[in-house]
This record gives sequence, structure tokens and C-alpha cells, in this order.
Amino acid sequence: MYAERASLLDGAVVWNSEPGPGPGPVMPVLPDGCMDLMWTDGRLLVAGPDTRAQPPDRTRSAYCGVRFAPGTGPALLGVPAHELRDLRVDLGDVWPARSVRPLAERVTEAPDRPAALETVALGRAADTAPPDPLLRAVVECLDAGATVAATAAAVGLGTRRLHRRSLDAFGYGPKTLGRVLRLQRALALVRDGVPYAEAALAAGCSDQPHLARETRDLAGLTLGRYVELTSGSRPANSDTSAPSGSRTIA
Repeated sequence: MYAERASLLDGAVVWNSEPGPGPGPVMPVLPDGCMDLMWTDGRLLVAGPDTRAQPPDRTRSAYCGVRFAPGTGPALLGVPAHELRDLRVDLGDVWPARSVRPLAERVTEAPDRPAALETVALGRAADTAPPDPLLRAVVECLDAGATVAATAAAVGLGTRRLHRRSLDAFGYGPKTLGRVLRLQRALALVRDGVPYAEAALAAGCSDQPHLARETRDLAGLTLGRYVELTSGSRPANSDTSAPSGSRTIA
């Protein structure tokens, strides 16, 4: 089963995923523009930003994580986002291993692992400069459906410089980030029961076929299959309670 809550860290989400009674989740992890700090099986991991759907974990392991708002993870973790694009790596590959081991042990032994992991993130944030407001403005513009050119103009950057800044902050260029955010908007509407065509137009797609293509390209699913996995019409032995933004490793 999956649960999440807002974090004390601005813009972040704390989540927890426990194996259900069935054989495991079948919902892939969809791109969302975020990076995560995760715990599983006594290990601390970092999930980089995704450009494609990641397969679900079928090992029946428990996970918890802190999902950082788009653009905020690299400063906290100390690594450019593009270096971790589409990857899941041990935190010891990013931070000194001697400092990661006691943190992993602390989270493993904590009665509330998600809260303990959040404390790790909060401690890191206390020693890190606050997020660049320009990056938040980029996300807000793109999430509102602005073009790359309009976004660059709004934040006072040229398009090439915006692209370079985006690679470090988000893991990919602003055009890809805009696609990812648009798909997330559209799928949120679809989950709420909005008809496909209406959801497509409201999210900024040109029409329903456009949304269908984007869903196949970024999520690896048809719209119908996505609805099946996120609704009650699923096999009784499947656990798909985790939404598309939750992170696991294959």
C-alpha cells in the first residue's frame, strides 16, 4: 500500500510504499520532473529524473522516500540532475560512503522510517543554500503551458542558457520538462474521470490523439490501460495503489 504527505521541506513529499497481499505493483513509475531520496532494504538511494516510464519493483520490498520538487533535488544532493537521468543509484555514490552508512542505519532502525528519512533531508537542506527562485519560476511557467521561448523571456534568460540551466536542475531541457508536466496534468484529470478529449485540451494537448501519443511515449501505456491500473477495474491480486509519481527501482 502507498501513502504520502506533504513534507516539512518546502515543496517536497514524504511517501511510503509497503507490499500488498498480491504479487506486487504493476503500475510503472512515470516521469514527473522530480528526484527522490529513498530507503529500501537498509540502503539509501537516489532516484534521478526520468524521461521514460520505469518498470515497477517486483521484489516485494518496502520503500519510503522524500520526493523533491522539480529543480530542488540537485542542490540538496550535490549532483547535477542530468548525471542521474533515468538512474537509481546508491547515495554512497553521490555522498561520501562513510557519512551515508550511519544515516542508512539510523533510518533502518527508526520506528518511523519516512519521518527519519525526512529528517535526513531537512538536515541536508539546513546546510544548503535555498532553492533558486528562478527555477521555480521556470516550473511554474511550463506547468501553466507556456512555450520554451515564453518561459525563457519570463525568467530573463536566452533559450540556450535556459536549456543549460535546465539540464543541471531538471535533468533534461525545458521542452521535455514541459511535456512531462503536461502529461502529469492530463493524467490527473483522467484519474478524476474527465473524458480523454477534455483532459487533453485542458492540459494543453492539441487533441485526444496527441495525449494518447504522449501517454504511450512517456508512460509506456495506452490511456485505457492507465485508467485500468489506476481505477478499481484491476485484477484482485494486483497492488497498484502507488500513484505514478512514486519511486521504486527495478
